[in-house]
Amino acid sequence: MVDTRANGIVLIWLSFVVALILQAAPWPGQLEAFRPSWVMLVAFYWVLALPHRVNVGTALVLGLIWDLLLGSTLGIRGLTMSVLCYIVALNFQVMRNLSLWQQAMIVALLSLAGKLVEFWAEYLVVEIEFDPTRLWAVLLNFLLWPWLFLFLRRIRRKFSIR
Repeated sequence: MVDTRANGIVLIWLSFVVALILQAAPWPGQLEAFRPSWVMLVAFYWVLALPHRVNVGTALVLGLIWDLLLGSTLGIRGLTMSVLCYIVALNFQVMRNLSLWQQAMIVALLSLAGKLVEFWAEYLVVEIEFDPTRLWAVLLNFLLWPWLFLFLRRIRRKFSIR
């Protein structure tokens, strides 16, 4: 029993590490605006699937690691991830009963809110301008959600992560 639980934790954190690597991977300059929020999408899945194991504290730690990885103001993405994962955890039973495309629309709205919260928090610290092209990533998050959801669910079921 202990080995299965430990393996589950390792696989969950391994998925977060892969998401952080994908988030930090360089993109061509023209496509930078389309970079999906891999960390956010993976965190949303695990909060939906296992809210008793992955929660707001995990989201805060992931957000802080994400800030360190990008070299941005420490705490901005931690705040964003915590707030958004709290909303997902609060409504996980409702979201589980929606179709994948309905979930994708909610994920897109949450990622839009996340982009706006990131801008707002960064604006309070540093004088920056709003770049509306950054919102194209929301569309890509919408399109990626069903595929990522099905992929991570298959991994969770194959390795019996509970």
